[in-house]
Amino acid sequence: MSMTNKIRQEMMTAMKNKDKDRKDALSAMLTILKNAEIEKREEITDEEAFAVIKKELKQLNETYDSCPDDRVELKEATAKRIAIFKEFVPADMNEEQIRDVIKSVLSELSIEAPSAKDKGVIMKSLMPKVKGKADGKLVNAVLQSMMQ
Repeated sequence: MSMTNKIRQEMMTAMKNKDKDRKDALSAMLTILKNAEIEKREEITDEEAFAVIKKELKQLNETYDSCPDDRVELKEATAKRIAIFKEFVPADMNEEQIRDVIKSVLSELSIEAPSAKDKGVIMKSLMPKVKGKADGKLVNAVLQSMMQ
């Protein structure tokens, strides 16, 4: 089942349960995915859907963080929407998982002791493997900690 169909089913369930907040969040998510399909001019894959939803999640987190503390209802609504969006994307890789992927890339490239001059070559091979699965800043930090 595609991501879009799964979200539609969840939205129908939310409508039946009269859960307005969940229905609104899922409807917004469908709109975002539909806009991505229109922009691409064809159906998007689940991987592309994850990327689109993660991008929106990042924006929602920024909204939540920049929201003044006296705007309680806006913060609560944003927090609910963040929780619902997180249900539909896989969890990001942790440091240990990223470290394992980096080690496999280093062995593929035959680099035993990575240094700063190797960073560009390593990142070029590494980023396609972790794209959408890990935060780029964390990947960079883990790689930096492994360099000599």
